[in-house]
Amino acid sequence: MQKVVIIGATSAIAESTARLYAARGAQLFLVARNVMRLKDMAEDLRVRGAADVFHAPLDVNDVQDHAHLLEQIWTSLGHVDVLLVAHGTLPDQAQCEASVELALKEFATNGTSTIALVTAVVPRFEAQQKGVIAVISSVAGDRGRQSNYLYGSAKAAITAFSSGLRQRLAKVGVNVLTIKPGFVDTPMTRGFKKGALWAKPDTVAKGIVRAADRGRSVVYLPGFWLLIMLIIRHIPEFVFKRIKL
Repeated sequence: MQKVVIIGATSAIAESTARLYAARGAQLFLVARNVMRLKDMAEDLRVRGAADVFHAPLDVNDVQDHAHLLEQIWTSLGHVDVLLVAHGTLPDQAQCEASVELALKEFATNGTSTIALVTAVVPRFEAQQKGVIAVISSVAGDRGRQSNYLYGSAKAAITAFSSGLRQRLAKVGVNVLTIKPGFVDTPMTRGFKKGALWAKPDTVAKGIVRAADRGRSVVYLPGFWLLIMLIIRHIPEFVFKRIKL
C-alpha cells in the first residue's frame, strides 16, 4: 500500500492526482489552507477507495510550521512513498511590477516556500533511503518571458533546486521528480482564453503518477511541451527581445 502526501491538495491538479492514488487503495495525507475543503476531499477519496485519508491545514509561507506538519505526517503514516508539492498561485505580472511587496510575496509562495518545505523533509527521506519527492515547477521556468517573468523566475528557482537535490539524493535511493506542466485548464486560469495547447487536470495528474512510478527525473506535461520549450529556449536573445510571449 502506497503512502502519499500532497501539499496544496485542493488545487485542481493535486485533487485529480489524489483521486488516482485513492483508486489504488493508497493511504493519503492532504495538506492545504482550506480545512473544510480538505474534509470534503477526504470523504470523497475514501469513497473512491483510499485506505485512509489524513489531513492538516497549512499556510506554506508560515515556514516555522513546516517542522510540526512533517512530524504529524510521519506520525500518521510511518513512512512516505510519494510526496507531491503542488501548491502555488498565478500572480498578476503587472501588479507585481508595481509592488515590491507583492512581488516578493508571490515569489515566496511559488518559490521559497517550496524550497523551505522540501529542505525540511529531506532528512526524513534520507533516513528512509527510498521514496519520491515530486515538485510541480512549470514550463514558465525554462525561460523568462515578459508576460509572467515573476512567476517564471520562481519556477526557475524550483527547477534548479530540484535538479541539484535530485543529484544529491540519487545516492541514497530517493528520486526527485520535477514536473513541468504547460497550460492547464483550472479555476486558477479561468480568465484565460483556452486553445489546443491547454490540458485538463486529469491528463496532467495521470502524467504525474506515471512519472513517479517510473522513476523519471523531469517530465513535461503534456509531453509536447518538451519540444515547444526546446525551441523557445534556443531562440537567440536578440530575436527573443523583439517578440511578444
